[in-house]
Amino acid sequence: MTNSAPPKPEPVFEIRPSPIHGRGAFALRDFTDGTRVTEYVGEKIAKTESSRRCQANNEYIFYLDENFDLDGNVDGNPARFFNHSCTPNCVAILAEGRIWLIAARTISSGEELTFNYGYDLVDYREHPCRCGAYSCVGFMVAEEFFAHAQSAHRRRGGLE
Repeated sequence: MTNSAPPKPEPVFEIRPSPIHGRGAFALRDFTDGTRVTEYVGEKIAKTESSRRCQANNEYIFYLDENFDLDGNVDGNPARFFNHSCTPNCVAILAEGRIWLIAARTISSGEELTFNYGYDLVDYREHPCRCGAYSCVGFMVAEEFFAHAQSAHRRRGGLE
């Protein structure tokens, strides 16, 4: 009788240089719409600590509930390399206290995996978007703020 660990699952994405920003996650296989690509993991922190870390420019924090957030800026979270896109192929879903990145459409092997970071309009100009999508709004904002960001982007003739 052997006491061996279960085999590690095959990786479904790899981290490499991204044309969007720094490094990105790229699919190693096809995904169908609705497939869980990976879990976004990290350190569960209180709102006061979350606020402090956000002020220190930590951009990896997700809302969990009224009391806690999740700081994904940890080594064991390769999902932190999913870049923002105005036309993302994944969505972030909070389910039972866990954050899942789920395919929002069919994704082909080799595609960069992206989701909309969902930033609000507070200091949005500090977060320019370089996703390269035809319909890029110029800033990393939630979809409900696209019209506002696009209007501001056009008035200024592009990124500031």
